[in-house]
Amino acid sequence: MAGAALEAGLVIARKELIESTEFGTFTEEEVNNTRLAVIGMGKGGAGELNYISDVDVIYVAESATETLENERMLAIATKLATRLMRAMDANNPEPALWQVDANLRPEGKSGALVRTLDSHQAYYSRWAENWEFQALLKAKPMAGDKELGSRYFAAVQPLVWQSTQRENFVESVQRMRERVSANIPEDEVDRQIKLGVGGLRDIEFTVQLLQLVHGRTDDSVHAPDTITAIDQLAAGGYIGRAEAQEFSQHYKFLRLIEHRIQMAQMRRTHLMPLEENAQRAIARSVNLAWTAEDLLKHWQEVKQQVRALHQKIFYRPLLAAVSKASDGLELSNDQAADRLAAIGFIDPKGALTHISALTSGLSRRAQIQKQLLPVLLQWFAEGTDPDSALLAFRRLSENLGESHWYLRMLRDSTGAAERMTVALSTSRLATAMLELIPEGAAWFEDVTQLHPQNLETLRMQSESLGTRHDSLEEFGKAIRHIRRRETLRLALGAVVGELTLKELGTGLTDITQWYLESLATAVLESMKHNDSPVLDLVDFGIVAMGRFGGAELGFGSDADVMFVYDPKPTIPVAIAQKAAELVISEIKRLATDPQLEFELDMDLRPEGKNGAVTRSLESYKAYYSRWADIWENQALLRARMIYGSAQLREGFNELVDAYRYPANFENKSIVEIRRIKARVENERLPQGADPKRHLKLGRGSLSDIEWLVQLLQLKHGNEHPSIRTPRTLEALEALVVAGLIEAHDARVLEEAWLLSSRIRSASVLWSNKRSDVLPTDRRQLEGMARILEYPRGSASKLEEDYLAFTRRSRMVFERLFFA
Repeated sequence: MAGAALEAGLVIARKELIESTEFGTFTEEEVNNTRLAVIGMGKGGAGELNYISDVDVIYVAESATETLENERMLAIATKLATRLMRAMDANNPEPALWQVDANLRPEGKSGALVRTLDSHQAYYSRWAENWEFQALLKAKPMAGDKELGSRYFAAVQPLVWQSTQRENFVESVQRMRERVSANIPEDEVDRQIKLGVGGLRDIEFTVQLLQLVHGRTDDSVHAPDTITAIDQLAAGGYIGRAEAQEFSQHYKFLRLIEHRIQMAQMRRTHLMPLEENAQRAIARSVNLAWTAEDLLKHWQEVKQQVRALHQKIFYRPLLAAVSKASDGLELSNDQAADRLAAIGFIDPKGALTHISALTSGLSRRAQIQKQLLPVLLQWFAEGTDPDSALLAFRRLSENLGESHWYLRMLRDSTGAAERMTVALSTSRLATAMLELIPEGAAWFEDVTQLHPQNLETLRMQSESLGTRHDSLEEFGKAIRHIRRRETLRLALGAVVGELTLKELGTGLTDITQWYLESLATAVLESMKHNDSPVLDLVDFGIVAMGRFGGAELGFGSDADVMFVYDPKPTIPVAIAQKAAELVISEIKRLATDPQLEFELDMDLRPEGKNGAVTRSLESYKAYYSRWADIWENQALLRARMIYGSAQLREGFNELVDAYRYPANFENKSIVEIRRIKARVENERLPQGADPKRHLKLGRGSLSDIEWLVQLLQLKHGNEHPSIRTPRTLEALEALVVAGLIEAHDARVLEEAWLLSSRIRSASVLWSNKRSDVLPTDRRQLEGMARILEYPRGSASKLEEDYLAFTRRSRMVFERLFFA
């Protein structure tokens, strides 16, 4: 009927254009020699129109003769198309037939209304977005010049079926689907029959995705309408017959209630009415015995089943392909590989090998994994590295063997399996650590287990270990295992979104502090020097510096430290110095862990790399009073004693306070700090590094913010005790309260500092490698963005946010640091 109406509308349009007396009118011959084909799209092209539907169309035109110039022909065709649409939906005494919508044309509303066939081909070959090929699935000549329409159809169809070979095709159309769902007004979400969860679009999306994946090699699944396409997919063995029948029934039910709702007032809507009387009328029109409550109950059941069927239909046949199941599924290995490649697996044949290994045999584990893998594969595919995730899952399952808790957790625990797939598909660090400590997978069941243990709990564990291990080597081995375990706990917590940056920084700092405390205590209690227990020779202390001192460690951070000691009474300094050096050497040896890197950085000590690894308290006093540079005083702002006697702590803090919070901070010191900062920017930035992308030393990033805060602390710390803290953000907040920086400026600096810090940790979580540079690789950026809880497809958004935040931060830095 719509096709006939379009044909009639085109006849009217030609007649009107020929008889038009407007300026620049066209001759009858020119109008008749303009060939125009109307291509049906959407429900019109698929033969699925509702009572009240738009008729989606695309126009293609060409000249019937060589004498009619292309430009003039397109002008005529555009007039014809415009008049055709006006004839279809004009305001007349009778209701309009249909509203004609040409927005699916190339470039949408911004594009030309009518194009030639060559122009269409050029657009789809070079510039079309992935979703446009999905839309072309339903393209069909509907009215106008049949021969031209047939040629258009023949030209675009090969492009449709090759579209899944385009980069990130499935991911991009999934994002488009998600955007549609996200844009539903909040008060309509639960009432949407078409666009909501478990609605018509979910069924159509699943069917079209399967058609695009398998239609590349199988012409028998090219039907434009959904019901026929479901039947074709079942006949081809791409979905099970039972699932196909269920999907088809649900689709027909949803279309039926959509029709009934629209017929009530003959207006377009896809919302279930709120009024009970309206609901009752729809219910009775579907089933005479139904009440409004019956309708809503059945509709909710259908929605839930539709969502479950997507997983069952798309992913379960992948298992059938490797198990050769005979339940109406006949997916070959190549076809299964096509499906895996379409959803993001780079090595689909390798993935099939892992699936086969996980599901082969008759063991309880294999049977449970057969049930779980369809949904796990979907979750892996929604991550950023599904290949690595599937391999990691296979290794984890092999390591845990037949562990009853593991299989029960995957099968029965709410959220555990999904949290596991998030970790495995987004974090190589977490994956590597889980391989070392597979029992850590138990934490996925209880998110409270993904939060850091406090210092006291960790200390109790090391004290318990001390009583069980007589050997220093065995104690060190046990301590290293606990550090790996607790780092894994925090990595998993960060990846699944359970930890804030502050919790993460505090947690990693506590682990590092406990690690050094435990090793120092064990060494001091067991080591001798010249047959004397070291404990009788020195009062030994450890000072956390830098981000360690500020409790702001991230994954991959070094532990910046200084060591200090005080000789015990009657002990010569030379003997105490040697004893302290032996303790440090042994701590470093025991702390070294080839399975989880640990780097002690002592470069902030007096004289840096050229200075002694440790000094006595008196030596520190002498050095800072005579020879220290201003940058060394600045470094003391983040000095925090983490180990040593109360007397040693008190003495060290009293010493350094005089230099980090001076009573008189001279102008020449400010000038010197500015000079050093400029030198750092010029000399320490790695050669070839882009200053805009360096997370630590770059424009407006961590170094800028921390140097500004520390300059203000040096200037005002003596007068304002409230700003005396080694933590950057705490100091920034205190500076605002003290009126030393504007709240707006502080907010700009805080945003840049937080994002830079989070990106540094996300980089290590994603790649299991340390880097201080924002990557340009889109896949790596996407992985980091997902860890930072950006939605899918946000690589560019993360990059834009970082560059914008640090640009604003640099402006504040330059204005205040050089003021």
